[in-house]
Order: sequence, then C-alpha cells, then structure tokens
Amino acid sequence: MRPVHVLTTFATIFPAELPDKTMVASLVLTARSGQPLGVWAGASTALVAHAGLAVAAGGLISALPDRLVALVAAVLFAAGAVVLLREGGGIDEGEAVAGRGGIGTRWGAARTALAVVFVAEWGDLTQLATASLAARSGDPLSVFLGAALALTAVAGIAVLSGRALLRVLPVVLLRRIAAAVFASLAVVSVVEVVRG
Repeated sequence: MRPVHVLTTFATIFPAELPDKTMVASLVLTARSGQPLGVWAGASTALVAHAGLAVAAGGLISALPDRLVALVAAVLFAAGAVVLLREGGGIDEGEAVAGRGGIGTRWGAARTALAVVFVAEWGDLTQLATASLAARSGDPLSVFLGAALALTAVAGIAVLSGRALLRVLPVVLLRRIAAAVFASLAVVSVVEVVRG
C-alpha cells in the first residue's frame, strides 16, 4: 500500500462526489428521517461496495497494455470532466430519488439509504474514476482505501452539514472543481500515452 495513491485517489474522488446525486439523496433522506447516523451507515455501505466493485474492474483493466490503459483512463477522465461541467442538479433531483417511505427509524433510514445509493451509484463518474485509478496505479488496496474514505467522508458531510455547505459553495462551483481535477488527470494520462 502506498500513501500517495491513497491521497491521489481521495483528492480525485472527494470533490467529484460532493456535487453528486448521492450527497443530495443523503441530505434529503436525513431531513426526512431525522436519522443521520442511519443514513450515513446505509449510504457508506453502498459506497464502499461500489468502490470495491470499481477496484475489481480496474484490476481487469490493468491486464491490458499500459498505453491502452492510459488512453482509456484519459478518455474516462475527459468524459467525466465534460459531464461534470454539463450536469445540472440540485435538491429536487435528490428528492425524487429519495422519495421513499419507512425511514423514520435508524434501521429503516440505513436500509433505505443503502438501497437508494447502491442503485444510484451504478456507472457513476466516481466509480469509473476509481476503476481508472486502480488500473493505472497497480495498487488496488490504496485506491480502494482512498475511494472508500472519500466517499464515506462525503456521505458524512451530507448528513451533518450538507445544506450549509451548499449555501457556502454552490453546486456549480463544486462541479467545476471536480471537472478541473478530472481534466488534469486526463492530461496526465495523455502525456503518459505520448511518452509511452
């Protein structure tokens, strides 16, 4: 395990997940249930499972030739940057995702958050980014740890102070920061292909 890969993964995934539908869904589920610990536990469980799946996919990708992996990573990061810049979003989309009943208890909130977040995260940008980072780094454990820490931290922020964060840092700004990180990683990957 290499700390630099943990930190790089965290720095990539954290800003990308902040403006994501998962944060919005966690905000709404917490507001509706009054069970922040239950929502955090359920959302975090789903997010860690997705990080594991993404790292496993990255392991399969890493079996490909290095130049192809770098090219695929560049394309994924560039596409992620474009999607982040073009995506809309706000509380309304989260309320549509989270509009489910039976969440008044801690267990009910955890179960609902687990189901909502697990379904919502399939094919998400951060899942694709995690797979790309795992493939490029050759250090799946560090990438998994960095992604899991970033994702559970965002879920924690969402349930504790998400609405306040969104008042201070607009979703548009968070998306632009994440897009800049993704674009930078795309450039680094292209440089690797060219140097190949």
